[in-house]
Order: sequence, then C-alpha cells, then structure tokens
Amino acid sequence: MERSKFLKVTCPRCKHVQIVFGKSTSQVKCTECNYLLAKPTGGKPKIRASGSVFVNMAVPL
Repeated sequence: MERSKFLKVTCPRCKHVQIVFGKSTSQVKCTECNYLLAKPTGGKPKIRASGSVFVNMAVPL
C-alpha cells in the first residue's frame, strides 16, 4: 500500500488548482501568482492553500 500521496490544492489568492506531493521537502509556490502553497516542516508540509484534497495518482502497469 502506498504511504505517499499527492494533494490537489487551490491557491487562496488566484484560485489556480495545482497538484502537490504530500511529503514535499521544498517550498511549493503557485505557478500563476507565486503564493507560497506548502512549507516543509520535516515530515508532512504545512499546507497554506485552501481546499486540499487527496488525489490517487496510480499509474497502471
């Protein structure tokens, strides 16, 4: 079973939807307005965006 997940987050400033890795180790900024969406904390990042939803990104073999 997978332990890592991807999150679909919505930028609170420009409402752009972006996919973010659930255990990112670097800052993630919105590609449209450069707003900081996720900040690393050592484990799971602190999500600063609104409407984060887990997304199943399974790739068929």
